[in-house]
Amino acid sequence: MSRPTGRPSAAALAPRAATPATALRAPAPGWAIEADVVVVGSGVAGLTVALRCAAAGARVTVVTKARLDDGSTRWAQGGIAAALGEGDTPEQHLDDTLVAGAGLCDERAVRTLVTEGPDAVRRLIATGARFDADDDTGEILLTREGGHHRRRIAHAGGDATGAEISRALVEAVRAAGIDTVENALVLDLLKDGAGRTAGVTLHVMGEGRRDGVGAVRAGAVVLATGGMGQIFSATTNPAVSTGDGVALALRAGAEVSDLEFVQFHPTVLWLGPEAEGQQPLVSEAVRGEGAHLVDADGVRFMRGQHELAELAPRDIVAKGIMRRMRERGAEHMYLDARHFGAEMWERRFPTILAACRTHGIDPVTEPIPVAPAAHYASGGVRTDLRGRTTVPGLYACGEVACTGVHGANRLASNSLLEGLVFAERIAEDITEGVTEGIAEGIAAGAEPAGAAGRTEGPGERTGPSDPDATDTPDALGAPAGAPLLASEARYEIQHIMTHGAGVLRSAESLARAADRLDRVHDDAAAQLRRDGKTAEPGVETWEATNLHLVARVLVAAALRREETRGCHWREDRPERDDAVWRRHLLVTLRPDGALDVRSTDSEAFPPPTTPRAETESRP
Repeated sequence: MSRPTGRPSAAALAPRAATPATALRAPAPGWAIEADVVVVGSGVAGLTVALRCAAAGARVTVVTKARLDDGSTRWAQGGIAAALGEGDTPEQHLDDTLVAGAGLCDERAVRTLVTEGPDAVRRLIATGARFDADDDTGEILLTREGGHHRRRIAHAGGDATGAEISRALVEAVRAAGIDTVENALVLDLLKDGAGRTAGVTLHVMGEGRRDGVGAVRAGAVVLATGGMGQIFSATTNPAVSTGDGVALALRAGAEVSDLEFVQFHPTVLWLGPEAEGQQPLVSEAVRGEGAHLVDADGVRFMRGQHELAELAPRDIVAKGIMRRMRERGAEHMYLDARHFGAEMWERRFPTILAACRTHGIDPVTEPIPVAPAAHYASGGVRTDLRGRTTVPGLYACGEVACTGVHGANRLASNSLLEGLVFAERIAEDITEGVTEGIAEGIAAGAEPAGAAGRTEGPGERTGPSDPDATDTPDALGAPAGAPLLASEARYEIQHIMTHGAGVLRSAESLARAADRLDRVHDDAAAQLRRDGKTAEPGVETWEATNLHLVARVLVAAALRREETRGCHWREDRPERDDAVWRRHLLVTLRPDGALDVRSTDSEAFPPPTTPRAETESRP
């Protein structure tokens, strides 16, 4: 395994100034470390990449926004889907995935997922993950979820699959001695003079050996940052899911796709009309074990709407619930699983049972009030089958990525499998590249951030030790004209998106959302021009700014897609239109802050090269 040699100069370690109007305004990095690979995120995708790369001899640094064991994976209840059961085949899994994806899955990506998935799960078990198994035979117990025609969901702890996978991977990472930086928000990508990835800048919260803004320099960066559910008022996502990876990729010049397809989980515990933030999920596996969706009169309204009734794909169930709520003038529906009995609830769904009882609901004796809430981004940073984005050296994996697997609607429990399978593919691609000398790009002589001065990261240098610098970014390390949004903007953005781009959308609601998002930015930009002031750099203002960028892209794509497909429901365009819209929308961010949007020629993704796009003004 080749290694960088020598000590880089201060100029080589310093990030170069950002593209105007796109990079986050941030202080200069006060510290820097080196690695072959930096992985951003500590869920199943990120930790699997880290373990595989480290096993191949690469120096790996894992950067995570909270604690190492606090990744998005730990919130996954239902399980991981793979053709492990008797009579099941990858071909059957592929068919179910394609149907759920509503005509927009990339079949090559799906076939990769379902054929490599079973062995990837077995390697996860070898790493230490313990799935629920039959006491007598030792065979893995499998359940069924929405959109699956067979029992193929492996689970752990009843309904704590994600927590168990996270435990096993975190223990393996710690045992391997992999370098980790916890409580760190990634800011921007660093590039060398040729436009290739050279690391990231980040802000570490708290005090310690590494604190404040710093840089991790590496020839390969893997984004595994999870979702963006916090752009809506109510979501199953944790508070840290603010779309940071998608926003970083956009600012770096990468292409994103399918961001209009946000999956709203049908059965989220309804906590009242004013409830905001992370909401408790009631796993699809509860319906897989026989729970029924009913209205206030006990009528099973999903019968007749789909052959699988309550086990239809998520987009169909969410729409069915919303329609019934409208018909009845109700704020929620009910999930009835009283027939399970106390023993089954306690054995199979202990986490959900505890969450319900915490909120004063006992599923053993009463139906559970449920309503759809933002859950999963089917789109994200576009990649090929090896996780490569349109920026050389930048990879994406897990929910932050768009591999083409999910199409217009993710099949239940395919997310953990996607993270696992494509993480292994990324690690293979990176370690092949490092072996061939990719890491030499950060050797002392290469000075990838450039002594002469500019990189597509937050901009200010390490200080007077950078004698060759010729550019002069402002005191906050970002060019004038790139305002940060105040932390309060987060709640305004969530309100705008919930009412304009939620489960039900229309040209009118989306145009209104676009206008209001525009005004949020324009007000901040006007203050910067008028008073020379912007919000203070910090975690809350960076998050708000990331949320705003991701929201803009989602609304632009949802406005452009004039049809209803999968989890994109246009009330004014209620039909699916394969002749015009069986294709993907690809979005990039221009240096002036405008969005470029174009469509592919078919449901298949073209190779990940930077496209020439038609320009769309700021939505």
